[in-house]
Amino acid sequence: MMPTPNDDIQLLRAQVAAAAARLIAADGADYGTAKRKAARQVLGEQRSANAGAAVLPDNSQIEEEVRLYHALFNADTQPARLFRLRTIALQVMEALEQYNPFLTGAVLNGTAGPHDDIHLQLFADSAKEVEIFLLNKNVQIDISETPHFKGPRYDPVETVSFLWNKEGVHAALYELDDMRGALKARSDGRQLRADIAGVRALLIASTHEEI
Repeated sequence: MMPTPNDDIQLLRAQVAAAAARLIAADGADYGTAKRKAARQVLGEQRSANAGAAVLPDNSQIEEEVRLYHALFNADTQPARLFRLRTIALQVMEALEQYNPFLTGAVLNGTAGPHDDIHLQLFADSAKEVEIFLLNKNVQIDISETPHFKGPRYDPVETVSFLWNKEGVHAALYELDDMRGALKARSDGRQLRADIAGVRALLIASTHEEI
């Protein structure tokens, strides 16, 4: 059977996903940057500009390629790195328990590597309240903005970044009302975020896997 144009697109998409995964796992690139750079690597500048979104993989496809990359090249180091990041994430979440912390990103989904930081979402009466709490604990913070998880129709949210046990932590500060839309699962059934109990469960499960 002759390959169809759709087969060609699927192949290119898989090649872009694999190239993007290498950039994320090996170099610490973010998904958006990795996707664009990988498309240029696979297609060339001109073809990449003309191909459009059809050949760009979605983040879930890239995420699976990141898992595969770690399994092939970092199997002796990545599990320990992930366990450390999840352990520190739990410490931070317990310290900030009054602000309804949730873990998100690579540390939650299991693809975290040497370049990844811990990403949290907090839900509080005000961002300033969280910032003052951290400053009173002698935690040095940097303040930036993160796109709202509900999409571009919503204003970005303040984000505090700091070091905790020598690991980077970025905590996006949401209003309490935003929690109503925070507990949905992804379309593939994976968790978008996990609370303190969920992170504890992940650590217990990974400990049992080693036994």
